[in-house]
Amino acid sequence: MQKDSFKNLPYRRCVGCFIINKDNKVFVGQRSDTKVKAWQMPQGGIDDDESPLEAAVREVYEEAGISTIELVYESKRWHYYDLPQEFIPKLWGGLYRGQKQKWFLFRFVGEDAEININLEQQEFSKWRWVSLKLLPELAISFKKQIYKSVADEFSKALNEKKL
Repeated sequence: MQKDSFKNLPYRRCVGCFIINKDNKVFVGQRSDTKVKAWQMPQGGIDDDESPLEAAVREVYEEAGISTIELVYESKRWHYYDLPQEFIPKLWGGLYRGQKQKWFLFRFVGEDAEININLEQQEFSKWRWVSLKLLPELAISFKKQIYKSVADEFSKALNEKKL
């Protein structure tokens, strides 16, 4: 791929899932397909036949085995990030420059025993609950800004709703 030719590629439509527990800690998982010690929240592409919310609920179940969630808030806008150029040919067939994400804030209303990352297509090797403030520093470098932006938006929503 020629230098800068990736800028003409579209963004992949995707959802991000911000799951908080009763203590307002956020679910994060360590990706099982990389040696990088970065953590992320469940996320994934939106299928042609589903809404962003349907995709988010599906992704939470597919990546963490969680089904007992309640929708608290939906991001007001789409959030974008570009992949590092060296990743573009390796991901999604080289068709996208990055992702366009709609984020959802869910409240996990189940018990931790429900969480199951040992699924057929395992995304995460470990999981944990973390403070909202830690999210940006735990993320891989090219997602730090989007995590900060979403954490700021959802923090304000939580404060307004007094959750």
